[in-house]
Amino acid sequence: MIDQRIEQKLCRTDTKLIENLCNRRFGIGADGLILLQQLANYDFEMIYFNADGRESSMCGNGGRCIAAFAQHLGIVQGRCQFLAIDGPHEAIITPKNEAETWVELKMSDVQHVDKQADAFILNTGSPHFVRFLPQIDPLDVVKEGSAIRYSDAWKKDGINVNFAEKLTSDAGWAVRTYERGVEDETLACGTGVTAVALAVFLQEKKGAGAFEIPVQAKGGQLSVRFYAHQDGHFTDIWLCGPATQVFEGNIRTTSKS
Repeated sequence: MIDQRIEQKLCRTDTKLIENLCNRRFGIGADGLILLQQLANYDFEMIYFNADGRESSMCGNGGRCIAAFAQHLGIVQGRCQFLAIDGPHEAIITPKNEAETWVELKMSDVQHVDKQADAFILNTGSPHFVRFLPQIDPLDVVKEGSAIRYSDAWKKDGINVNFAEKLTSDAGWAVRTYERGVEDETLACGTGVTAVALAVFLQEKKGAGAFEIPVQAKGGQLSVRFYAHQDGHFTDIWLCGPATQVFEGNIRTTSKS
């Protein structure tokens, strides 16, 4: 995440430079890069790029992290409102210790979910494919996920692919995700976790009302609370989980492209 309130270090056309910064061997190393910028009528603006350097759709965990980042910078305290590519978001930020913060991020409403054979297709700020399996640990997520992402139906714009499994513990459901733009399995995808939670609701045929569903990603435990309406759409969706600051520093770049 880069603070661009005073100095613009990167812009949307710096595709190659952003890709190089995300490179795990020759750059900083990341699944994506986020710019925090000033914007009238909001606390800040969030601009998100995938690891391939291209601006992408909403990143749920990135949204939680940038809220924690904004509080770390002293821009906000306790709550914030910001604009992302899919529209306005608000977040509730609660510090747990010096490094870790608990962040609850309000996601965009979901108006429609498609059921296709054994999968759910929905957009939670980014497009997602959700399939439930008896076990996900033995799965070759890169092979299976890329086959779906590059299939005729999705190869033009891409789709994120989630494989979910019901757990016997209080953790609820486990998920593994293949992300477009990264073109690999990632440890946690916030919009994917949100998609899985809503798909779980539909799979279990619950009635209308307020619900909270815990989802275990490889990177940690998250939960999604939401209100399900009788007509099949979802509102008041909150993605909840920790955000931990790992390091801060500087990198020297030689050129832009």
